[in-house]
Amino acid sequence: MTSLTVLATGPFATVQDTGRPGYAHLGVPRSGGADRASLALANRLVGNTESAAVIEATMGGLRIRVDADVLAAVTGADAVVRRNGIPEGLAAAVVLRTGDELALDAPTWGLRNYLAVRGGIDVDPVLGSRSTDTLSGLGPARLDTGSRLLVGRAAGDWPTALSAPADSEHPRVVVLECHPGPRADHLAAPADLGVGTWVVGSDSNRVGVRVDRAEGSSQPLLRHRDGAAELRSEGIAHGSIQVPPSGRPVIFLADHPVTGGYPVVAVLAAEAVDLTAQLVPGSEIRFRQH
Repeated sequence: MTSLTVLATGPFATVQDTGRPGYAHLGVPRSGGADRASLALANRLVGNTESAAVIEATMGGLRIRVDADVLAAVTGADAVVRRNGIPEGLAAAVVLRTGDELALDAPTWGLRNYLAVRGGIDVDPVLGSRSTDTLSGLGPARLDTGSRLLVGRAAGDWPTALSAPADSEHPRVVVLECHPGPRADHLAAPADLGVGTWVVGSDSNRVGVRVDRAEGSSQPLLRHRDGAAELRSEGIAHGSIQVPPSGRPVIFLADHPVTGGYPVVAVLAAEAVDLTAQLVPGSEIRFRQH
């Protein structure tokens, strides 16, 4: 059976698919690709079903070798994709011949890349998904050097397009569209979320992105109404913006907990969640509320 061998993982690499929805009542988050649009595009470019498993690589450094001819594509962060050391296109299908190596440079913009191979990555599913959930520990372990991954049979028709136009517009301040959350009234001034800019903290991961005001900023952190900083645990949606007592918002990503006890003051639009998954520490953002 066709397989690929992981020669290097970079800082962090996992197997991801579209996740395991429907288990929140068991305390299991959906998980899946942090940037769902990029994952779907990678699968589309090689003719896979949308739910096929791929490799999610964080901050580049991934290098794999194939033991048979395969069709592959890399999407997501702006990074140079190399086949046997020669640059190939991002968001474009490339034929890897037996023994070929594919590698990712560190991104010049963005955080996560998605490597799809025609047929999908075939690891044992857990609750119907092949995703690695970093919060609950479900799914396959994070990839290590030497990991051997089988290629499955999750391919559909041959792809009608083998490349996609690159998005080269990367503004210095990223605008994230959001809608009022169910507990916006727990803030003393709910509109303050959309005032000024925020900076992505280094303590961010697949569970959530923490943001803070820039050093020296004249804009205040968010303040709760008296006695409104905590509440009984309730469900949390993908893309929720929760505000703990620190006043530093947390944007929940793929591996977020299914419940929480701090107010959810806003919820990102789907496209904004994917964009958030590509934010590196130090990125400046602005929330635009509707």
